[in-house]
This record gives sequence, C-alpha cells and structure tokens, in this order.
Amino acid sequence: MMKKRNKFVARVRSLIGAPIAAMAQGPWGGGGNAGDGEPPTGGDGGDAEDASGSGPRNPWTQPGGRRPTGDRAGQSRASLIEDLLRRGRGGFGGGNGGGGSGGFPGGAEARSLWPIALAIVAILWVALTSFHRIGPQERGVVLMLGKYSRTLTPGIGLTLPAPLETVETVDVEEIRTIDIGSVAANDENLVLTGDQNIIDLAYSVRWNIKDAELYKFQLADPDSTIREVAEAAMRAVVATVSLTDALGAGRTTIEQQVEQRMQDILDGYRSGIRLRGIAIKQADPPSAVNDAFKEVSAAKQDATTYLNQARAYAQQLTARAQGEAAAFDKVYEQYRLAPDVTRRRMYYETMESVLSDVDKTVVEAKGVTPYLPLPEIKRRSNAGASDSSSKQGGE
Repeated sequence: MMKKRNKFVARVRSLIGAPIAAMAQGPWGGGGNAGDGEPPTGGDGGDAEDASGSGPRNPWTQPGGRRPTGDRAGQSRASLIEDLLRRGRGGFGGGNGGGGSGGFPGGAEARSLWPIALAIVAILWVALTSFHRIGPQERGVVLMLGKYSRTLTPGIGLTLPAPLETVETVDVEEIRTIDIGSVAANDENLVLTGDQNIIDLAYSVRWNIKDAELYKFQLADPDSTIREVAEAAMRAVVATVSLTDALGAGRTTIEQQVEQRMQDILDGYRSGIRLRGIAIKQADPPSAVNDAFKEVSAAKQDATTYLNQARAYAQQLTARAQGEAAAFDKVYEQYRLAPDVTRRRMYYETMESVLSDVDKTVVEAKGVTPYLPLPEIKRRSNAGASDSSSKQGGE
C-alpha cells in the first residue's frame, strides 16, 4: 500500500514539474526534478528520466539525486558555480558549453530583436546624415555621388542620407592672410623697379571666399594660386614706378593697382575669391647694398636740410627788402607833397642815427661858452670804476 502511494506521488510531481521546468529554462537547461530542488525518492516516470540523465538536470544537485553535506557540499557548490560560469562563457562565445542552438541564452528571442535593432540604426543614420546645421558665416556644398548638386544657405538644410548626398561646410566670411617675403625670416623677395633698381619687398594678401562652389571645384590649391598671382601682379606694377615711389610716397598707389590686377586675374580663373586688401610691410634695398644705400639716404637728407635752410634765409631777406621798399614808397609819397620839409626831416634823422654812437665836440661862435662834455666825463668815471674793481679782485 505504501509503495503504491509513493508511485502515485512521484507521478503527480512529474506531471506538475514538467510544465514548470519548461517555463524556467536557464543558461544550464531546465530543472528536470520535481520542481522543489529535492532529488527523487524513487519510482519511475519523471524520476526515472532524471536518474537516467536523458532529461535536463538541476545544476545544484549531483547525479544520483543525493545532496552533498559538510565540506563536500562547499566543494561541490564551488565546482558547480565554476561549471555554471564556464557554460555561460561558452554560450556567449558561441561554443557548445551551455544552452541554446546559437550559443546565446534565449537565442530565439535574440534573433527576433535583430530587425528592430537594424531599423533603429537605419533611422539614426538617416537622421544624422540628412539634417545639417549651417552657421551664419558658412555655406554647405552638397555633393550627390561626388558631383556638385547645390549650395545650402545658413539654417537647417535637408539632404538625402549618406552616401547618396554629402555636405562640405565652407566658411565664407573668414579673412585669410598670405604673407609673401617674410620680414622675420629674412627671406629676400627682390623686385625690379622702373628705373632699373632692385628692391626687397615684403607684403601680405588678405582674402575671403565669394562663391563656395567655384572655390571648391575650380582651384586645386587656392593658397598657391593666390601666392603666384600676387607675385606676378606685384612685379608688373613695381616695374612701372621708380625706386623713390616704391620706398615711400607711392606705396598706397602700388597696393591699389596690385589689388585691382589680382582681382581681374582671379575672376578670369573663376576662382570664387574676393580680395580684401594688399599691405606692403617692408620696402628696402637688398642686404648687400643696404649700408651704402643708408649713407646715400643720409646725404640726401642733409642736402635737403641745407636747401631748406637756404630757402628760409632767402625768404627772410626777401621779406626785409620788401618791407624797406614799402617804407621808401611811403616816404617818397610824402616827399612829393612837401619836398623841403621831407628833405630836412630825412637829414635830421640821418644825422641822429650817425652821431648817436660817436663822441661829439660842438664849437660855437666867439663869446659863447662851449657846452660841458658830459659824455666824456661819464666815460672816464666808468673806466675808473672798472679799474678799481679789477685791482681789488687781484688782491
């Protein structure tokens, strides 16, 4: 009677545990025991399958349905955990060490997520390669399969996803500078002037982009092209001016002519470049004759100084002569009105100017006492005072 009861309980457990084990699949397989983690106590049916090893086995139990105890239980748990980790690594690596036909836990569910992941990646790709933000100073050159299609203006631009259409952003407002004949590096840039003199020039070219399409596709190397055009235009213009104009007063005219000539050449190339100015930084003679040139310049400056002084003295003399002539004209007008009076006034004025600085002796007729020579007495008194002071200083 007891034997029949045990067989009945085992059969019920096997019937109830099979669906639960099928639902609780894990990386080590299903729990093929009775579902409560206990080994079978005997009988056949599901327990027989567990005992024979044909069904899934619980990794926390040992074969035979017996639980380890004591130290053997700790060692068994450690070995089972290592076996579990090994099976997990094998499953992720595509091996045969644990569950699933593809080597990944839940292989059927993972395969069903691949289309969703691909769809998300495709949406992100389209969003990132179809919408483009163009700044206020930029232009977007759109290429369809490598060929120019259109130009995007500032704002948000929409294109076909890559690689059908790509966008290259160009800053059209940035002022770029190219230096020719560097002053710091002492690189001589010798240019021949119109009067057969040689001058060392250092200048810079400032430019920006006028047309993004032409700039991207018409010139292979814009910087080299601008440099060569600048050198050609500068030599052509300097060849028409003298050395003096190139060194000083004519610099502004040279810069304007070079800029105009360069712009005409670049427009002929359809370069899409707009010049913003030419600036001459240095205009000196070659280093081999620089000392002699400085001496010549100093001599010219001295000559100019002397000429300016002579002109100033001549102007002073001319002004004085003109003043004296104007005064004589006024006297002559008065002389014409009253000749005797004017003649006598001129005589008195002349005698006063002549006799004011000389010793005078006035001799009158008989019976008249001569005047006291006061100037002579004053002179003698001054001479005696100076002699006495000199003697006191010597003592």
